[in-house]
Amino acid sequence: MRLAAILLGAVALLGAGPGEPKVEGRLKEIARLQGVRGNQLLGYGVVVGLDGTGDKDQTRFTVQSLTNLLARQGITIDSATVKVKNVAAVMVTAELPAFAKPGQRIDVTVSSTGDAKSLAGGTLLMTPLAGPDSLVYAVAQGPLLVGGFSAASGGASVTKNHPTVGRIPEGALVERGIPSAFGERPTLRYSLSEDDFTTSIRVMHAINEELGEKAARAVDPRTVEVTVPAAYTANVVELAARLENLPVQMQPKARVVVNEKTGTIIMGSDVRVGPVSIVQGGLSILVTSLPAVSQPAPLSRGKTVAGEKKEITAAEEKPKSLSVESGVSVGKLAEMLNALGVTPRDLVAILQAIKDAGALNAELRIL
Repeated sequence: MRLAAILLGAVALLGAGPGEPKVEGRLKEIARLQGVRGNQLLGYGVVVGLDGTGDKDQTRFTVQSLTNLLARQGITIDSATVKVKNVAAVMVTAELPAFAKPGQRIDVTVSSTGDAKSLAGGTLLMTPLAGPDSLVYAVAQGPLLVGGFSAASGGASVTKNHPTVGRIPEGALVERGIPSAFGERPTLRYSLSEDDFTTSIRVMHAINEELGEKAARAVDPRTVEVTVPAAYTANVVELAARLENLPVQMQPKARVVVNEKTGTIIMGSDVRVGPVSIVQGGLSILVTSLPAVSQPAPLSRGKTVAGEKKEITAAEEKPKSLSVESGVSVGKLAEMLNALGVTPRDLVAILQAIKDAGALNAELRIL
């Protein structure tokens, strides 16, 4: 498998020269405002109207759910007599957005919990969606959209995508909003996507320069706290809108990401390898088994016995050597190793060894 090296944009270093390119991003792209997030909702429901692809009879909780549902509608029936194939028990999940209000609609995902073959063509009955506090925040109901199908005939079957998972766009109606006092906050706290001292200081300076006062301070490498100025005490939303579009010069970490399956190397353009010598070789051992027959001596009344004869062969490959000068990029190193016939698995081991030897001054991630 051919090894590919992909160079990502150059990194803007603190105090970089005027000829080096800079990488900038808006504050809302490199940091999140604490307290402004969605919340997970979960519910258990029943999908009806399936074309014989629902849960089988041995899925008892589906039958119990159906009989309980009918009982609430005033219909009493013995669950032992219920045998239907157009009903499936499902789990319904959704995310309640930040600042969601009653009456707003949100998307839901419906997943089979039994042994149904497909949810295509089904309709989700009214399902309450609750949060971790067991309070109901939304109610879901509606026809499912399934991006797959399953068909079987004469012992043969064909399935495309995942027919047991579907979505209902805007299928849930928000019944309860999450209380929020965002407009009364005395401070705003931003959490950076990655912890970095340089980036947090730059965010602090950018905010203070924009507001014209020292309202921001770097709490730690990931958190920047902004004290709401007196001019924005009654309008914190306007302050957040003003700050989220601030351009900030980023300080990405030197990082090498290796995908062992595909042999792909992704790195920053500032990642270099120090002077190092690499010697790589391998020992292959081949064990073969050949059939063998043992014949008895004439007139010995013995029996012919079949057996196996094993042969073991060991071969040591000629080691591959490579000398790397200081300043060579990881991408160039990968090309050099690829020319020597190094496999992706061996490349991962070599990069790890270079990292342990202290010749790779970057974070190494292996996928």
